[in-house]
Amino acid sequence: MSEQKTLVLTGASRGIGHATVKRFSAEGWRVLTCSRQPFDPRCPWPGGEENHIEIDLADPNKTIAAIETIKAKVGGRIHALVNNAGISPKGPGGARLNTMTTDLRTWGHVFHVNFFAPVILARGLQDELTATKGSIVNVTSIAGVRVHPFAGAAYATSKAALAALTREMAHDFGPLGVRVNAIAPGEVETAILSPGTDKIVEKLPMQRLGQPKEVADVIWFLCSDQSSYISGAEIEVNGAQHV
Repeated sequence: MSEQKTLVLTGASRGIGHATVKRFSAEGWRVLTCSRQPFDPRCPWPGGEENHIEIDLADPNKTIAAIETIKAKVGGRIHALVNNAGISPKGPGGARLNTMTTDLRTWGHVFHVNFFAPVILARGLQDELTATKGSIVNVTSIAGVRVHPFAGAAYATSKAALAALTREMAHDFGPLGVRVNAIAPGEVETAILSPGTDKIVEKLPMQRLGQPKEVADVIWFLCSDQSSYISGAEIEVNGAQHV
């Protein structure tokens, strides 16, 4: 009997994370979900409660502590780590927070969740990923390469940093047999979308929003044997928004 594979996923509770749990569950994987919310019994996947880890990625000490909890649940083997959790704070009335209007605490908060947590988790789970010659996927954003009308400065720069981190990690983890890639979604139909997104969609070559499942399919590809020689890549999942 073949071994059941294990995914550790942050930001599992909605949108792309939710679709990713469904995609991997459908392939027979066990999914450990990490989010700052407790497990929601409405989540439609089996074994959800015992595979959920409540973790506040904004607090590095709690993130480090959660690594022991994850290790205790996986028995020395993790096949994939997907760093999907991300926060994009807004100002009053949903205003975009730019480099002048973002206070230092907000910069720190955003970078702890979007940038430091992925490297803490990857480093902390290095042995478990090496044991399976596993895969790490970091979720970046189109906002990491251009100024976006809604995503704020801290979010955008944290995603640009995460793209650079992906390259560094691919270099460092490669000799262990672990692949590290990123996906950069554009406008995807999730709860994080801002009013006015329809104006962006009109200008997209594909003239529609992406669906969470379409992003989850790319994450799945990067964690499967189909992508066994892809590492250090950042795949745009944005309907040609970047061209």
